[in-house]
Amino acid sequence: MSNSTLPTKQRDHIEAPVLGGLGESVARPDGTLKVTGDFAYSSDLWADGMLWASTLRSPHPHARIKSINIAPALKINGVSAVLTHDDVPGSKLFGLEIVDQPVLAFDTIKYHGEAIAIVAADHPETAKRAAQAIVVEYEILEPVVDADYAISGKAPIIHVGGNITRHVPIIFGPQNLKADVVVKGEYEVGMQDQAPLGPESGLAIPADDGGIDLYLSTQWLHVDRGQLATVLGLPPEKVRLTLAGVGGAFGAREDMSMQAHIALLAMRTGKPVKIVYSREESFFGHVHRHPGKLRYEHGVTKEGKLVYVKANIVLDGGAYASSSPAVCANAACFAVGPYEVESATIDAYVAYTNNPPCGAMRGFGAVQTGFAYESQMDKIAETLGMDPIELRLKNAMVRNSLMPTGQPVDSAAPVAEILEKLRDMPLPPLTTTTDGFDVIELPGGASNVTHGEGVRRGIGYAVGIKNIGFSEGFDDYSTAKVRLQIINGEPVVEVHTAAAEVGQGLVTLKGQIARTELGVQRVVIRVSDTQVGSAGSTSASRQSYVTGGAVMTACRAVRDEVLLYAMEKLGHLHPHLLHFRANYKMINGEIRDGEDHLVSSLADLVKDRVFECTREYRHRPTTPIDPITGQGLPHAQFAFAGHRAVVDVDIETGMVKVIEMATVQDVGKALNPQAVEGQIEGGTAQGLGLAILEEILVVNGKVKNPSFTDYLIPTVLDMPPVRSIILEYADEHAPYGLRGVGEAPTISSTPAVVAAIRQATGLALTRVPVRPEHITSTI
Repeated sequence: MSNSTLPTKQRDHIEAPVLGGLGESVARPDGTLKVTGDFAYSSDLWADGMLWASTLRSPHPHARIKSINIAPALKINGVSAVLTHDDVPGSKLFGLEIVDQPVLAFDTIKYHGEAIAIVAADHPETAKRAAQAIVVEYEILEPVVDADYAISGKAPIIHVGGNITRHVPIIFGPQNLKADVVVKGEYEVGMQDQAPLGPESGLAIPADDGGIDLYLSTQWLHVDRGQLATVLGLPPEKVRLTLAGVGGAFGAREDMSMQAHIALLAMRTGKPVKIVYSREESFFGHVHRHPGKLRYEHGVTKEGKLVYVKANIVLDGGAYASSSPAVCANAACFAVGPYEVESATIDAYVAYTNNPPCGAMRGFGAVQTGFAYESQMDKIAETLGMDPIELRLKNAMVRNSLMPTGQPVDSAAPVAEILEKLRDMPLPPLTTTTDGFDVIELPGGASNVTHGEGVRRGIGYAVGIKNIGFSEGFDDYSTAKVRLQIINGEPVVEVHTAAAEVGQGLVTLKGQIARTELGVQRVVIRVSDTQVGSAGSTSASRQSYVTGGAVMTACRAVRDEVLLYAMEKLGHLHPHLLHFRANYKMINGEIRDGEDHLVSSLADLVKDRVFECTREYRHRPTTPIDPITGQGLPHAQFAFAGHRAVVDVDIETGMVKVIEMATVQDVGKALNPQAVEGQIEGGTAQGLGLAILEEILVVNGKVKNPSFTDYLIPTVLDMPPVRSIILEYADEHAPYGLRGVGEAPTISSTPAVVAAIRQATGLALTRVPVRPEHITSTI
């Protein structure tokens, strides 16, 4: 067992608000703490006698390591350890899907910022100076920085086995169909960063059993544990992880970053070791959204009915695989969008390059294709002289429409309703006053770059589709442990899962479910850790579905045990309990019969007894897709969302102001309406960012803007009002009929904003983000 106590500021539980069950906008139990600055994030943790860690990273995107001299670092007072790949006791490699990334680089550097050595010292500045003192001799190599070139067969090989990380072909329907009208287009998506406000950070504490306790900001505790155990050469039970406060994630924390580094240093020094990345290091320390080039051809009838779609998609996965294989599959599966089509021929590739590694980010492959297919739909509408909404309505999916994989969409697919509601929403007024334009409200605002003479209004629409949950046969499940006991005369429910709360509100939902299912007001949510079964990753919009399902199932098991116990103790007084137990309910701390008569209070019945159940919940099974045809049943659930963007564009300066975003989304069942609205607005903000602001600039393999000064994300001043309509068409396959919410808004928000800019300017705009020079250089 561990000899470590909880680090300073690390909580072991959080109590859910006293009131509110499913369907109510319950306040977040961590909300006030976060707003007041009292919430402890992983970067706030502290342990007595702890050391600070720092990382030496490569300044080159591709180089051969000839030698590493750590002696200068060891001579610095306060330095306790300096480690390289030679000091890794277990596997030197890790990876989510393909084990290909070094814990610390050896032999060859494959991207700018790759970790080479780590230092532990008594002060963070001492650790940084020591890392900088390490001398590395490099042989500079030419980087492979273009994904098309990387997979052409002409480029140097980056990994054994070749530069194609995965190729996903999809062949659907009859091939080589003819169409009245053929529309082609080439599109490009830049590299977006998740930009979580909290940097990577964690604390590792060595234990007296030879194991290690880690307090981390992560998305996937058990996968981290599995990879760490392999790297450290320890059995998994000796690697104990506890979730510390997470300052946002969006996919950036699904891969390991600093986890192995602080664990190695703590085990070497025998002392707690803490690390907190700087903002610059954070850009190098986590994966990003895949940039991509997408080439499309649509064949349509003169009336606007889709006949065929051909797509060639090349994503840049960077130096290591991360979750690229799954991202590539998603890009292929959703390449057509939420539309019916007779024939589809899709080839999706993800390439190894010497650019920064790319992996999970909100939308996961469907964002890149969403921009491309929605741009194509607007181009088709323009070619045919059709209204873009009417074109989409003519081809909209309905229930039981087929995906390009041949999988039927066997739950609600309200694509037409989404489009119609978007079209019918009232538009915002023009940005004018009785005296003309209100300069403050124009693009450029108070900088007074225009008085409105070059400002044009544009309106754009887009709709998107995204899967929920893990796919392609992955055993996707979550585990929940639920306990009911009486404390100080009051029934208390304790919920324990390993699901990562990264800001999305799962901690609130778990309390709502327990309160609804067990009729108990006081609910305690244990901090997530690896002392309970896996909950999988907080990604793929899956946690409400699978962890919500696990908490529901465990609560119902506890309820059954309580009612069985009531039958044993009270059956002679309530004979109906013997035969009609299903009609009895637990509500407001009491057991009541089918006619709402009081049977017993829980406090009187349970007394000193403890009821505890652990249950797993799985969504319905999926299957891998055929490697030749791409046919199969890869997805468990689908989500649909649409956006209308209203923008003002100054065609003389190229500045864009988004005036309003309107959105319609089917969420199945809004278990917490305010939280659902927050997720929709957050996803819309990230989609807006990709449309006009956000891009990691990589030049010849080197990142040029690793800061929030130069990497721009939407602030509260950039975000327009978001007008939302929430549809609730329950999915009968899901707990409570819910659909995952968080990712779908990112699919349609980006193309809607770009479509609005196109309408305002008349420009093709085939790349995101749209920069001012894309507008001014062609007008």
